[in-house]
Amino acid sequence: MLKSISELVDILNAQTAKRRLVLCAAADDNALEAVHKAYKANIIEPVLVGNKHDIQNVCNELNISFGEEVEIFHAIDVKEMVKTSVSLIHDGKADFLMKGHLSTAELMRGVLNKDWGLKKSRVISHLALFDLPAYHKPLALTDVAMNIAPDLETKIGILNNAIDFLRKIGIQKPKVAALAAVEMVNEKMPATLDAALLTIMANRGQIRNCEIDGPLAFDNAISQESSSHKGIKGVVAGDADLLLVPDIEAGNVLYKAFVFFASAKVASIILGAKAPIVLTSRADSMETKLNSIRLAAASIEF
Repeated sequence: MLKSISELVDILNAQTAKRRLVLCAAADDNALEAVHKAYKANIIEPVLVGNKHDIQNVCNELNISFGEEVEIFHAIDVKEMVKTSVSLIHDGKADFLMKGHLSTAELMRGVLNKDWGLKKSRVISHLALFDLPAYHKPLALTDVAMNIAPDLETKIGILNNAIDFLRKIGIQKPKVAALAAVEMVNEKMPATLDAALLTIMANRGQIRNCEIDGPLAFDNAISQESSSHKGIKGVVAGDADLLLVPDIEAGNVLYKAFVFFASAKVASIILGAKAPIVLTSRADSMETKLNSIRLAAASIEF
């Protein structure tokens, strides 16, 4: 059972082979510095895709260097960078992908390409994993970045992606809180209806390898005191491993509140493709970028 994000280092140290990370459009100072730190920590074997001249200039500005064993695939056009990067993983020559100096839309168009892309599941989704000082174990959150207003079917896909991933890092039967504003079903609040249906589906084995309860308000999901005060019983209330948010607005606000108000450590990745995708923001800290690389690498099974 994973007890903190820092334990990802132990998982990686126990692995016999380093995972190959492809940094697409690698001439990006933030991403390149994070990849270099992961490389020097012996976490990954990097593959850099982009304009060789620009990559070298960024390395010089950062005062970093990669060994001669690190491959650089020269590409000038962004579309060429994306195709080269994604194809390396599609062809089994690398293990996971990271976004560099290009837009998310440009990268995801390549990931979703029908001929050489990486789409595996019907739903592509985002998952963040937090260490929160006020919580007793790692807490996952989905989806705060990819699906704007997911319907029930999309939420099932988001959940399946998250559950499969959490099992790979040692959380074998995640406790899932399907969040809403209240813990009672209200036909005027669609999030409560979806949460109740997801709970029934899990109880009947339609969603496997987890415990789901909902609707739960946020306090019921993470506080034993709050759930007891409201008379909410069950294994999830006050002890959730995963929070399923009703929409991207709720998720995005909660993510940023954790980071900026609760001093959370965080790692995040994109799921639903044939390989994990590290898709951090320039506003993310270096620690977050490095943790995200660790999280992706630790989930890859050989």
